[in-house]
Amino acid sequence: MKLTATLSPIRMASAIYRFLAIGLLAVVALTLPKPAAAGHLGADIIGMFPKDVGEFGYADLKKARTLKWFPQLQEQVLPERFRQFEKFLASTGNDPNSQVDEIAWALVAEGLTAKTEGVGSDAVPSGEQMVGVAIGNFNQDSTATYFKKQKLPTATIHGYTLYAFGTGTGATDLFFVFIDASTAAYGHKSILEKMIGVRFGDEDSLLRNDKFSSLINEANTGSSVWLVTNPAYTRLAIQQLAPEISQFPEAAKLVTRMQNTIINIEAGSDLDAKVQAICGSTDDANTMGQLLQAGFLYKRYQAQKDNPDLAQLLDQVRITPGGDRVTLHMSLSDDQMSSLIKHNTFSFKM
Repeated sequence: MKLTATLSPIRMASAIYRFLAIGLLAVVALTLPKPAAAGHLGADIIGMFPKDVGEFGYADLKKARTLKWFPQLQEQVLPERFRQFEKFLASTGNDPNSQVDEIAWALVAEGLTAKTEGVGSDAVPSGEQMVGVAIGNFNQDSTATYFKKQKLPTATIHGYTLYAFGTGTGATDLFFVFIDASTAAYGHKSILEKMIGVRFGDEDSLLRNDKFSSLINEANTGSSVWLVTNPAYTRLAIQQLAPEISQFPEAAKLVTRMQNTIINIEAGSDLDAKVQAICGSTDDANTMGQLLQAGFLYKRYQAQKDNPDLAQLLDQVRITPGGDRVTLHMSLSDDQMSSLIKHNTFSFKM
């Protein structure tokens, strides 16, 4: 079995930053001014989300906008339908580009049961619902006036008005709702209904998901971007990063035993990323570390000719197994990031 070609670190490197892209997708949905402690999300906000989510993340967009390459990255990763949503929101009196500072979001998988979503399965989400929370000062009156004037669809749940982007009946339509004068939520209707249900005691809060909440607390330490995934979304990430691994039965079994991923990205003079993959055991973590080391070495040599900045990045990646975890560290300068964007490394169109 030739393991040196089983993992694609080019996918690994770009996908790590695609987790940032997920945050950018959420950004265009609503505005979010900055809470008191940047990067640290309060329990009151986390507790608004429903209990069973597959991914939970946070992004500090105010800090991101200070980076010279951010507009180009946003251009590369932002899907067209979200660009349209961004323009739509601006027309209601809520301009994402000028008002968004921070955002929190969650994804809920479709096509899985409680059993197939957990450890021991090879199933991955076949679709998903998205929901996010924003805090700030919103122009509720202008939004209501715009929707009334344009005769656009709305819905009412527990007395809250949901504003639709689309027909209001499509499965992929997005909605946004003002919870109060300073709090808003956005996403797909079914999961927004659950979020509102949490407020009325009809649904359990994410804070009642003890294991996942513990991992959120571990990630929630002040990073510019952080992200936590459950077993199903961890398997999906591995599938996207290294689809070849399914060809090797022993490696594929290792993936079914993986539990979670924690990602922290800090934007400053450099962009520093830390990825922790939580495996099924110490032995699994050691094996995964070896696979990653071999794959990164292989792709580093492949990238040397066509993309030397990527080769240098891969050379800087540090992979450290410890206990049941494998930790990856990497750091990029502004110039390296600009070059990688120029090479379309992070393209993520939907």
